[in-house]
Amino acid sequence: MNVPEFLDPALWLRPDAGPRYVQLRQRLTDGIDQRILKPGASLPPERIIATITDLSRVTVRKAIKSLAEDGIVVQKQGFGSFVATDTPQIEQSLSRLTSFTEDMTRRGMASTSVWLERGVFMPSPDEVVALGMSQDASVSRVARLRTADGKPMAIERASLPTTILPNPLEVTTSLYEVLEATGLRPVRALQKISAINLGPADAELLAVNEGEAGLRIERTSYLADGRIVEFTQSIYRGDAYNFVAELRLAKEPET
Repeated sequence: MNVPEFLDPALWLRPDAGPRYVQLRQRLTDGIDQRILKPGASLPPERIIATITDLSRVTVRKAIKSLAEDGIVVQKQGFGSFVATDTPQIEQSLSRLTSFTEDMTRRGMASTSVWLERGVFMPSPDEVVALGMSQDASVSRVARLRTADGKPMAIERASLPTTILPNPLEVTTSLYEVLEATGLRPVRALQKISAINLGPADAELLAVNEGEAGLRIERTSYLADGRIVEFTQSIYRGDAYNFVAELRLAKEPET
């Protein structure tokens, strides 16, 4: 049974069964318990639920708010409401250049990796441009699924010039630890963040449904002398990460 069929009011809405928002809340809870609405899945928009159930938007909003107050669903401003999961929620600062391992250690969480790719290769056109290297040079790739306390959190694919990382097999836990040991840890980076819907391969790795919300982050990191250290393309679970940046009011120049 799909969600619209499950919410058909003929199956559950009764005039003598209490307030309508309570009945809708119970119906949504039943759907979650029966895995019709799976952990991490988005609820239909309020207007869609209102259309299916012939209830007012106020009634629908009240039912969802009640579920959110009890932690059954999670409401995200601008994105909608999602079935709660036991996936840890990570708040990641955009002003600090740290590794995944360091981030998880600071939070008291155990980080592990599943290797997807690790070796020296001929660079792709994107890597040639991003790393500012010649087409006949070699590139070290370190790609892995990152987990926190056993939960899949992100897919990281890092590319580095072999002059920076000659042997990618040296990376066993933290890439930045290896770079720091050779004095080549980056000191600044530029990041681009995009909202995406996860494709089948990435969704399977991250243990979520195809089409779920995700974040794509492209990062180019630099040494103090301006040399490019790495080009990393990462896919993060949308239900697990909140990226936070501190903004300050720019002072007007004095005249």
